[in-house]
Amino acid sequence: MEFDELKGFLGDRFTTSKAIRIEHSHDESWHVPQNMPDAITYPENTNEVSKIISFAYKKNIPVIPFGTGTALEGHTHALKGGITINSSNMNQVIELNNADMDCRVQAGITRKELNNYIKDTGLFFPVDPGADASLGGMCATRASGTNTVRYGTIREQVMGLEVVMPDGKIINTGTRARKSAAGYDLTHLMLGSEGTLGFITEINLKLHGRPEAISAGVCTFKDLKGAVDTVIDSIQIGLPLSRIELLDEVQIKAINQYKKASHEVGPTLFVEIQGTPLGVKEQSEIFKEIANTNNALKFQWSDRSEEIEVLWSARHDAYYAALSLAPGKKAFTTDICVPISKLTDCILETKKDIEKSNIIAPIVGHVGDGNFHLIMLLDPENEKEVSEAKLLNDKLVNRALKMEGTSTGEHGIGIGKKEYLKIEQGLSVEVMSQIKKAIDPKNIMNPGKIFEIN
Repeated sequence: MEFDELKGFLGDRFTTSKAIRIEHSHDESWHVPQNMPDAITYPENTNEVSKIISFAYKKNIPVIPFGTGTALEGHTHALKGGITINSSNMNQVIELNNADMDCRVQAGITRKELNNYIKDTGLFFPVDPGADASLGGMCATRASGTNTVRYGTIREQVMGLEVVMPDGKIINTGTRARKSAAGYDLTHLMLGSEGTLGFITEINLKLHGRPEAISAGVCTFKDLKGAVDTVIDSIQIGLPLSRIELLDEVQIKAINQYKKASHEVGPTLFVEIQGTPLGVKEQSEIFKEIANTNNALKFQWSDRSEEIEVLWSARHDAYYAALSLAPGKKAFTTDICVPISKLTDCILETKKDIEKSNIIAPIVGHVGDGNFHLIMLLDPENEKEVSEAKLLNDKLVNRALKMEGTSTGEHGIGIGKKEYLKIEQGLSVEVMSQIKKAIDPKNIMNPGKIFEIN
C-alpha cells in the first residue's frame, strides 16, 4: 500500500515494521490473530486522527483503534489488515474543573494516569476494570469493574465525547452539563460501539470526591453458596458497599502462588466500604453479621491504606495469577451478568460444569452487580482444549440468557461473542447494523467486530 501522505505528516510516528505490526495484531484474549495491520500510526491529537481516517476513507482502508491492548474479545485484531491507530501519545488532561468535579482528557490516558494527575485535588475517577486501560478503550467497550456496585460503569461517568467519524469529520457529543434533553444521545451510542462507528479522541468525565474513610477486608467462607448469598443479602438490604469481589478457591490458590500471599484457601469475598469513620464501622459490623449467618470462616479487616492497596493489588492481578497456574497457556476469559437474585444458582451450576471438565477455570467477579468471569486456561493450538473451553463458555452464556441476563457484562462482543449477541438481542442487531451502515457505509471502522456487515 502507498502511505506517503501519512508518512509526510507523522514522520517516525508512522511505521510498517513487522515486529510492531505483529505486536498490534492481538490483544490479551485467547483469539489467534488471522492477520496483522499494514501500518501503525501514533497520532498526538484529534486533527491528526482526522487526517489518518480521511486518508483511509479515500483509499477504502480499514481502521483499527488500539489503546493499551488489554481487550479480551479480539477487539484490536486487524481482520482485514488496514491502519491501526495507537492512542498512547494522546494522554493529556486537557481541562480540570475542581469546582464542577469534571475534566476533559485525551482518549489515550489511562485510568491510573488520570488518578495520579488529580490525586492532590480531593477528587478521583472511580471506574476500575482491573487493567490499567486507556479511557478511550474503556469508553469503546463500555467498561466497568470493581467500583461499579457504588459508582456505576463508564456510562455513568461520561458527559460528552469528541469523535472522529468514518469520513474524517470531527463531532462533539454532549456538554459539561450534568444532564441534557438536546437531540439524540450520540454520547451513549458511541459508548460500547467498540470502534465500529468512530474513533473517540477526547472525553468529558465526571469526577468524585474521595471518601473520608475506607475499610476493606477479606472474608473466607465454608462454601461458594455462602459467599454468594452474602453478596445478595448485603445488596438487598441496601448496604452501601463500594466494592465486593468474589474469588473461588482456585483463584485464591493462584493469588497465593503468584503474589506469595497467605490467604485462607476457600471461596472468598474482597470487600470495601467507604464513608464517614462511624458509618464505615457500623456498616462493617452489619456485613460481618450477614457473613456469619452464611458460614463465614475467617474475617480480616483493615482501614490502613497500605494494607488496602495490597488487597486490591491482589485482586487486580487475578488474571496474571490465573495464568501462573498453567505456565505457557493462554486465558480464554469470558464474562456474563445476571439479575442479582439469580447469581447464586448461576455460579453454582457453572462451578459444577467446570468440575466435570478438564479445564482449569478460576471464577472471579464483580458480584455486587451480578457479573462474574471464568478464566479458562488452554493452549489455543490444542483443538481438544479449545473445544472443551468453548463448550463451557456456551453453557455459561446460554445459562445467563435463560436467567434474563447478558452474554457479556463488561468485556464486550468483539469477535468472540457475535453469535450470542444475535440470541440475546434478536431483531435489535438488525437496527444496530442499519446504524453502522448509515454512519460507516464503507465499513472501514474496525470491521468484523460486534456483527458482520453484508
